[in-house]
Amino acid sequence: MNILFITQDDPFYVRLFFEEFLKDHQNLATIKGVVIASAMGKKGPMQLARQMYDFYGPLDFIRVGTRYASYKVRAKVPALSGGNYYSIEQLCTHYRVPVFRTSRVNSPEFLSSLRELDLDLIISVAAPVLFKKELMALPRLGCINIHSGMLPKYRGMLPNFWQMYHNERQVGITIHEINEKLDDGRIIRQEPVDILPGETLDSLIRRTKILGAHVMARAIAEFRDGSVVYRDNPASEGSYFSFPTRQHVREFRQSGKRLI
Repeated sequence: MNILFITQDDPFYVRLFFEEFLKDHQNLATIKGVVIASAMGKKGPMQLARQMYDFYGPLDFIRVGTRYASYKVRAKVPALSGGNYYSIEQLCTHYRVPVFRTSRVNSPEFLSSLRELDLDLIISVAAPVLFKKELMALPRLGCINIHSGMLPKYRGMLPNFWQMYHNERQVGITIHEINEKLDDGRIIRQEPVDILPGETLDSLIRRTKILGAHVMARAIAEFRDGSVVYRDNPASEGSYFSFPTRQHVREFRQSGKRLI
């Protein structure tokens, strides 16, 4: 079964998903590629930096920024990597998985190149773009997404933050099909994950990305075996959250929780 991933260039969390998935995947030849897509938003680098500053605050912003710069250098200089992987591309190169970069995943030209791969399944892992009809119709078995929330609740952005913010004892890992609405497709597989005592948001995201690789592997096996059972994901029973404001982060911290 031929699969393709579409993701973003995130060295912190998404990389952990692929590190775990590629390490345990039995037949790497079935992975026809990992597409690293550019975000199609209106925010420039300075606006994104400001958003991260407002989210993390001064000290944590410096910590995260320093770590990000370190990862970028180590990903480009193998001698500094120490045998570890600091980018998705560096990781894929090690496993000989093709990497494609594009800012136009829905363009006719890119779709034409994907048709040559004879795909059965396209998998979104934090893909920073919306899939249009032509892309969703391309693989034989459709397109699926992994979401760190217990759908239909906690649709939208940073679900782990919002589940901690609302004092949930568990978060969810959901594999669902992709349709034209965000986090709206039928549920394929769903597994709960306990929030550990004293756990930070950073550690929870890292842990759910690693666990999510195994949940995704189980979902792929169901597609391969023809045993997928779909469940409804009714919007009427759901909730949607956007990116947290400074006030939300302040309340998060005031309740004794930590980001990193």
